[in-house]
Amino acid sequence: MPPSIDPSPDFTEFVARASSSPDVVGLVLSGSRARPGMATARSDHDLYVITADGCPALPPDIGDARRTPTLDVMPLTLSRFRVHGLPGDPCAWDRYAFAHSEVLLDRLGGTITRLVREKAVLDGLEAHHLVRAELDAYLNSLHRSVKSHRDGRPALAHLDAAESVPYLLTTVFALHQRVRPYNKYLLWELENHPLGPPEWAADVLVPQLRRIVADGELAAQRALFATVERAVRRSGHASVLDGWGADLDLLRPADG
Repeated sequence: MPPSIDPSPDFTEFVARASSSPDVVGLVLSGSRARPGMATARSDHDLYVITADGCPALPPDIGDARRTPTLDVMPLTLSRFRVHGLPGDPCAWDRYAFAHSEVLLDRLGGTITRLVREKAVLDGLEAHHLVRAELDAYLNSLHRSVKSHRDGRPALAHLDAAESVPYLLTTVFALHQRVRPYNKYLLWELENHPLGPPEWAADVLVPQLRRIVADGELAAQRALFATVERAVRRSGHASVLDGWGADLDLLRPADG
């Protein structure tokens, strides 16, 4: 998939040099340039440069520029790239970078492509554990927010409501074995790669999230929880919900 707007000369020249270096075994383009419609004239090129183990992170024959106005180079040895972004890695936060990324060079007979593909999605067991952990964290923040509303502390309820959103999104995407997108790409992801059920459509979910983040609106939180509860029960994770016992009644819509 080509970049969504014309690449800069700096990027083109760098890729040519890196592709000619015997030390470089892979090049992966990520960021806005790899997602059609997201790049602007100010977008740089996020490029992972993977070198063979034992070689310099940035071989001398391709230069040492790591960050310029048009180029953001992330050098990794092959061993580091194998675990980069995966659970337990300090850079686990970077995993979504590989969803919809473009492999520009794979000198290892498909190994780079396979590693990128594995990072881009959650396997079944990983998704199972992630749903249960993040769902519990979401319920905890939601419960705190609802209690603060009940006790007349709207400002504190707002903080917990906002804090619940990342846990909620990770849960929803993990239910579909998908990596949660960065906030910048959430709308793009939902519009271009829908989760399927209409309740997760961009024009349904995003307005709900905006109301919750804007002021911690109690009705919006409860309505969204009702949607989450139905989805979670259908997916076989009811035991996490049921572990909260009667506290769930506080989270449900008043008319539900």
